[in-house]
Amino acid sequence: MSIRLTVLSVVENVAAEQEKKLTPLENDTVLANSGLDSLCFAIIVARLEDALGVDPFTASEEVYFPVTFGDFVALYENAAAA
Repeated sequence: MSIRLTVLSVVENVAAEQEKKLTPLENDTVLANSGLDSLCFAIIVARLEDALGVDPFTASEEVYFPVTFGDFVALYENAAAA
């Protein structure tokens, strides 16, 4: 499974578990408007670390917080490639 599909699957599963109404996720979807809250994102990051073996938020000294879903996916793709 590609990183993008893994991220999408984890996001959708967490949204369902947390009973959040998820907006359609396109590359330009702003994460703050996705329907997810900070707890959801914390769960997502933890599960993606388990699934992909990388946490891009701690793997780099430079702190970058993605704004869109496309940015979020790219963050994981870049971290996995490093």
